[in-house]
Amino acid sequence: MNTENKKMGLSLILTIYVVCFVFRGFEYFVLQTDRGFFGEAFLHKLAGICILFFTLRYLCISWREIGFSKGKRGKYLAYGILLGVLVFFPAYGTEFIMQTISGNAPKLQWYVTSYSIQGNLGNQTDLIFYILCIAGNIINVVMEEGVFRGLFLKLAEKKYSFLWATILSSLLFGLWHVAAPMRSFLEGNMNIFPACMAMLSLTIMSGLMGAKLCMLTKIFGNLWVPMADHFVNNTIVNLLHISVVSGSDQMQVMRIAIAQTLSFLIVLFLYWKTKASKKDTFRE
Repeated sequence: MNTENKKMGLSLILTIYVVCFVFRGFEYFVLQTDRGFFGEAFLHKLAGICILFFTLRYLCISWREIGFSKGKRGKYLAYGILLGVLVFFPAYGTEFIMQTISGNAPKLQWYVTSYSIQGNLGNQTDLIFYILCIAGNIINVVMEEGVFRGLFLKLAEKKYSFLWATILSSLLFGLWHVAAPMRSFLEGNMNIFPACMAMLSLTIMSGLMGAKLCMLTKIFGNLWVPMADHFVNNTIVNLLHISVVSGSDQMQVMRIAIAQTLSFLIVLFLYWKTKASKKDTFRE
């Protein structure tokens, strides 16, 4: 593949990314729906799904060709859910034990919050908020997996190896998450150093999660497994909390780090064990 064609492919990916990020920025900085009734910034993700739809039509690419395969969807979704749930058992267990040893009398609680880098927001128990949480996370994984692990991998692999396509997709996915700390800094809620550290840590953690989701796509040949795993990761953070006398989710960052580290190692082992590198990324 010549250099000019590679640049064209990269330019298309970056153009789509910038357009999606503009919608994301508008919702975070102007509409701020994540701070309102819905507790979730979902409008830019609906816009992202629309962008994905029209891009696929323009490029004459089917949804099946970017991982939305028709076969065995239930089985693949079950695999992703199982992976997502299993890694959070030791994550919650570690935090529970540490809080117990510290004499904080921890307890598990179910209620709906919206995730925030400065601590979860809200404490809702009405049915409508559970429905909104589930619906918002479904929209989230359809958009992010469809764009980052579906479209971007599909386009990038026409020009680069899977490794480089994964690095590109994961870097963009990591940078996708800097909007929240950037908003906190611009609003004066965070100083520049902690804001930069938050942006750096979110970029790294989200980038590694993106790489894991790319590997899951390669292992199973579709997006259903990474979508289900991504959904469990986001939803459990919104719904299941560890509360102590002094507050809730005080070790949430550690909990997420433990779960995602375990998940990454499991997926890395599966990637090696199944010899996924020798397989086509998208297949029925």
